[in-house]
Amino acid sequence: MEWTDRGIVLSARKHGETSLIVSLLTEHNGRHAGLVRGGAGRRSRGIFQPGNIVNAHWRARLAEHLGNYSCELLEANSAPLLDSPLELAALQSATTLLEISLPEREKHQNIFKGLVVVLEALGDPQIWPTVYIKWELGLLKDLGFGLDFRCCAATGKTDDLIYVSPKTGRAVSRQAGAPYKDIVLSLPQFLIKPEIECNMPDLLDALKLSGYFLQQHALGGAALPPARQRLVDRVRRQIKTK
Repeated sequence: MEWTDRGIVLSARKHGETSLIVSLLTEHNGRHAGLVRGGAGRRSRGIFQPGNIVNAHWRARLAEHLGNYSCELLEANSAPLLDSPLELAALQSATTLLEISLPEREKHQNIFKGLVVVLEALGDPQIWPTVYIKWELGLLKDLGFGLDFRCCAATGKTDDLIYVSPKTGRAVSRQAGAPYKDIVLSLPQFLIKPEIECNMPDLLDALKLSGYFLQQHALGGAALPPARQRLVDRVRRQIKTK
């Protein structure tokens, strides 16, 4: 059994003295792990950083085996962000979320393509927050729980939508949500009005919104990973310094 595919590095953990077990989100083969012999060596270490895009060749005697990877670096997306801690936190959040939420070896081409767009956007501080949040919402949709911001769940009206129901994931208007304002989630306006730019407070509200549904529906109620919480913490610190 063997295949060649483009993959984004999600994680790499040491195996033995010199090898790595590398998890990739591949374009056509889903989240897929494999053994990289010698991957922990100095020459290969920089290849297997989360967010890097590689050309991967996987080979195993049987399909259910772990198998072996040989990888060639195509795009180094992690190193350029070392001096941008907020963007690096977003990258680490995305790769960690995929590592724990996606079933192994199940195709998710839309998520792969969306992550490529996120990686491209991380170099632009004006657009990456919007792209990142919409990618998280796309991840939810691909996993079977898309949110609906088209109209108010209670009245059907399309104006003054400022809340989201934590039960249904549907938008709620200001008037309909007023009696429940302590339990509904905030709906940042940049998610429904493309002309509005996402600022840091909006990003924090959006992370709370998508994080709630990721926890409930992608992770089965389990806590969000520390990498996702570090992104939230960095956004909070960014707000406090302004």
